Amino acid sequence: MNHFPIDRSMPAIAAALMALTATPLAAQINAGAIKPEASLPFTVTQVATFNTPWRIAFLPDGRMLVTEKPGGLWLVTQKGAKVPVAGAPAVLFKGQGGMLGVYTAPTFAADHGIYLTYAEPGEGGSGLALAHAKLVIEGGKARLDHLNVIWRDLPRGKGGQFGAAVAFSPDHKYLFLTVGDRQRMTPAQNPDSPLGKILRLTLDGKPAPGNPGAGRAGAATLTLIDPPKDTEAAKTAPVIQTYKVPGINQAPAEIWTSGHRTPYGLAFAPDGRLWEVEHGPKGGDELNLIEPGKNYGWPLVSYAVNYDGVPIPNPDTRPDLQKPVIYWTPVIAPGNLMFYHGALFRGWRGSALISGLGSMSLNRVTFDAAGKAKPAERWALGFRVRDIAEAPDGALWAVEDANPGKLVRLTPKVAARAAQR
Repeated sequence: MNHFPIDRSMPAIAAALMALTATPLAAQINAGAIKPEASLPFTVTQVATFNTPWRIAFLPDGRMLVTEKPGGLWLVTQKGAKVPVAGAPAVLFKGQGGMLGVYTAPTFAADHGIYLTYAEPGEGGSGLALAHAKLVIEGGKARLDHLNVIWRDLPRGKGGQFGAAVAFSPDHKYLFLTVGDRQRMTPAQNPDSPLGKILRLTLDGKPAPGNPGAGRAGAATLTLIDPPKDTEAAKTAPVIQTYKVPGINQAPAEIWTSGHRTPYGLAFAPDGRLWEVEHGPKGGDELNLIEPGKNYGWPLVSYAVNYDGVPIPNPDTRPDLQKPVIYWTPVIAPGNLMFYHGALFRGWRGSALISGLGSMSLNRVTFDAAGKAKPAERWALGFRVRDIAEAPDGALWAVEDANPGKLVRLTPKVAARAAQR
């Protein structure tokens, strides 16, 4: 088990973050049975279509970058005009892998920097990669310059569940990266592997100072397994490769939290606390309050069973592991997580919005003055909602996980807005 103790010598920045997040939590809430609202309080307008779109990143001028899972990156206006962005990296488009996240850097106004997360191809399969590049827009065209992979998971192998979500610290100094367990399960509890973890890095991809394991080096070798059928089979899965880490294994120094499965959503709330959503197996999707050094339990525990019905111990049996604040059984299959900051949707500022894939839904979570989370509405949108993002004017935009997949704009209905006055 990988449960990081609190190091009394931990630098002040980590200690301050831990104090900030140390809010007592109530009993876990199962929001799986929430029914969709009878009607939508917003109008859904289709603007464009893409080949399996994955993520949206808004630029300050209201245009957006949209990734396509097979490998495309587009610059898109709010009228739906699309310009391909040249210079994107090669990806392995297979299963859950491909071109995944796109994020504008905190320094974008000065240097036009962006970050990409994707399944990087190579010998043996693929691995999650995080790259930085400069977005250049001129003469009606767009391209990426100086593309540089600043972090990658090795060795490459089989499996989906890449994670690939990025959030920047409120002070804009650090980058948080979610790394899924790649369906291999047991690495999520291995302190020498980044799989099944949330990492805290500098903006250039190095281990951030103040991490729970700052200064620690990991094992010189890592074992690779293929995805097993369930959590019990994972315990004795055959090793297919013993990989020698080039140089120093920096995983222990990068890790912020451990025990994650499919962490697709990561976002800071207005109060500075970090939240994450992830898929459970057959049930047990989770909303987690992320606190440094904590172990969130996968694959040791879950509010669910394996897809083949093999049981998994309940989190209530392991008080040493961190429980989710909200879980969903049946699942919503979360696509991403964001916090709403605008004024267009009255009463929503500070709420979390979670997109739903299998549930084809948009889900709102509210927070009280103490930061306690509570599930609110669920709206059925009628398509697999991969991503939900906020435009500079406060409107919401979403993409459909399909080919063709819709890009839609959500704006409040006039009657709904009038009723709120």
